[in-house]
Amino acid sequence: MNIQTNNQKVEPFLWFNDNAEEAVNLYVSLFDNSKITAVTRFGKEGPGAEGSVMTIGFELSGVHFAALNGGPMYKLTEAFSLVVHCKDQAEVDKYWDALLADGGQTLACGWLTDKFGVTWQIVPDKFLEFVNSGEPEKIARMMQAMMKMIKLDIKALEDAFEGN
Repeated sequence: MNIQTNNQKVEPFLWFNDNAEEAVNLYVSLFDNSKITAVTRFGKEGPGAEGSVMTIGFELSGVHFAALNGGPMYKLTEAFSLVVHCKDQAEVDKYWDALLADGGQTLACGWLTDKFGVTWQIVPDKFLEFVNSGEPEKIARMMQAMMKMIKLDIKALEDAFEGN
């Protein structure tokens, strides 16, 4: 496959040292409507090993991304993250557990960094519903509860929002 253009005006581009293919394979396995769309490989001229992956085009839930095995000179940071919107606690748990597997790191307030260095926010839709409710006192209680969490717990957020 070759790198292809798509109809998406802006495309996130992720820089990996040498494990873009492993990362992309994990990501496309987790999200519905996801696939690898293109792969380019290094030739004899390098700079990577001949035949190894240089770039990978892929879609996550229909959104186009690109990944590069660019070497160790740049690192991904928490300054850029991907948000996963979850319909219920089972989805929160599914993505949380899968993205933490084999060396991921928890952060706080629903954030984690996977073993490849990509930062994710695992956010239940209910949290956004509460934040957009227009009820300042309830929002403040819910936000105080959220600030103490690592992985977001929908029931605990709901209890705080309702004052239980």
